[in-house]
Amino acid sequence: MNLPALRGHNAALVLDLLRTAGEAGISRLELAERTGLTPQAVSKITARLRTEGLAAEAGRRASTGGKPRTLLRLVPDAGHAVGLHLDRDELTAVLADLTGHVVAERRAPLEFGDGAEAVVDAAAGVVRELVQEERAPGDAGLLGVGVALPGPLDHADGVLHRVTGFPAWDGFPLRDAFAGRLGMPVVVDKDTNAAALGLALGGVADSFAYLHLGTGLGAGLVLGGGLYRGARTGAGEFGHQVIQLDGPECGCGDRGCIEALCLAAVARGDLEEAARVLGAGAGNLVSLLDIDLVLLGGRAVLADEERFVRGVGEVVTERARRGGGDREIPVAVAPGGDRGVAEGAAQLLLAPLFGRADVAFPTGRG
Repeated sequence: MNLPALRGHNAALVLDLLRTAGEAGISRLELAERTGLTPQAVSKITARLRTEGLAAEAGRRASTGGKPRTLLRLVPDAGHAVGLHLDRDELTAVLADLTGHVVAERRAPLEFGDGAEAVVDAAAGVVRELVQEERAPGDAGLLGVGVALPGPLDHADGVLHRVTGFPAWDGFPLRDAFAGRLGMPVVVDKDTNAAALGLALGGVADSFAYLHLGTGLGAGLVLGGGLYRGARTGAGEFGHQVIQLDGPECGCGDRGCIEALCLAAVARGDLEEAARVLGAGAGNLVSLLDIDLVLLGGRAVLADEERFVRGVGEVVTERARRGGGDREIPVAVAPGGDRGVAEGAAQLLLAPLFGRADVAFPTGRG
C-alpha cells in the first residue's frame, strides 16, 4: 500500500487527531474545529484516508441538533514501521503499528568488531524475518526502517563517523547499505536521539536529557519540545566530556572522559561510583541547559535502577542547590525499558506522518 493520503500538511493534522482520539474516534466537525480547516476540506481528506484504509468509522455520537455525528478513528494496522537498535554486541528490532504500539520484537547477538558490512547483513536478515513472519498477509503498508546506533554520525546523510572503539566504521554509508539490502526507506540516527524522540512524543517534559549507559554513554537532548541534534547533528556526545584531566584513556583518544570513568566503575562492580560520575555529567547538563528532567536508560542503569536514580539524583540536587533557587530537577528511569531505543527508532518513520516533524529541530543543512 502506498500512502498518497499522507501527502500534505493538512492530511497529517487530521491523521494525528485521529491517532490521539483512539478507539473512541472523533467527528468530522470536531476535526474541522481543531484544525481550522473547512468542513469540506475535512470531508475530502477523511474520504481519502478511508479509501486508503487508514481511517474507519467508530460509531455514532448523539448530536445536540440534527442527525447523529459519525465518528472516525485511525486504523492502527494500516501501516507499520520497523525500529532497529544496533548496540555494540546486541540487536533489538521491533515492528510498530501506526500508533507506535509494538506488535512484534526480535533480539539477536551482534558484534561490531565483525565490520560494518557483516553487521548490516545480519541485521537486514533479522528485519526480513520480523516483517515476513509478523505482518498480515497482503499488508504492504511498511513505511520503512529506523536504525539507531551509537554515534557520532551524520543523521542527514546516514553516514557513520568514528564509533568509539571501532574506527573502521568511520565514513560507512549505513543508510544506503540498509536501503540497498532491504529495498525500502531507511532513516539513521543516534540511539540516544531515537530514545529521546520517542519520549518527547510521549510528552514526558518540554526540556529534558535522556542519558543512556550501556556499552557506551551518550545523551539525547530535548529543548523546548524539540529534539536537538545540532547544526552538524553532533549534539549529545555526552560521554566524551572530560571531567578528569589526568584520568584513564578513553577509546575516543582523550583521557578522563565520563564514559571511560563510568564504564570502568561498572566493570569493577562499583555502581555507586558509576552513579556518582554519571550524576556529575548530568549536573553539568542541568547547569548549562536549565532542563526540567533527567531520564536514565541503558542496560547498566536497568540492572540496578534504584541505585542509579538515587546516586545521580543526589549529585544533581546538590548542584542545583549550589546554583541557587529551590527548584527540584527530577531524576527517573525512562519509560520503555530495554526496547526504548528501538521504539524510538520506529518513530523516526512514524512521527513525520502525523505532522510531528516539528519535534525534531532542523539540522541546518538544507
